[in-house]
Amino acid sequence: MKFHRQLYNLHWDFRIPRVRTTKSKFMFGMGDMMGNMDAMQKQMREKLLSIEIQAEAGDGAVKVTANAAREILSIAIQPDLLAAGDVEQLEDLIVVAVNRAIQLATEQEAATTQNMLKDMLPPGLGGLANMFK
Repeated sequence: MKFHRQLYNLHWDFRIPRVRTTKSKFMFGMGDMMGNMDAMQKQMREKLLSIEIQAEAGDGAVKVTANAAREILSIAIQPDLLAAGDVEQLEDLIVVAVNRAIQLATEQEAATTQNMLKDMLPPGLGGLANMFK
C-alpha cells in the first residue's frame, strides 16, 4: 500500500525534452544547405533562362530559339516558304522545329542541373548526383 501511494504522488511529465542544436551541427551542415535551397533554385532558374538553344527544320526554313527553361523565345520562317502558300508544310515544319528545340532544352536543363548538383554536394559525394539522371 505504501508503494501505491508513492506512485500516486509522483508527478508524471510525458513531454519530450527539446534538444537545441545549431544549424551547423545538424546532419553535417545539411541544415545550412536546406536553408539555402531557395537561393539555389533562384540561381538555377536564372542560369536556365540565360542559356539559349536553336533548332531548325526544313534545311533552316523554320528556326526556333528557346531557352533551357523550355520557353520558346522566337520563331523565324523564311519568306519564300510563306510565298509558296503550302500551309500544311509550314505547320509541320513549325511543329518539328519546336519539338527539337524543346528536346534540346530538356537535355541542356538536365546537364546544367547535374553540374549544379555536383557543386552543391560535399566533397566525396559527387557521385550521388548521378542518381538523379
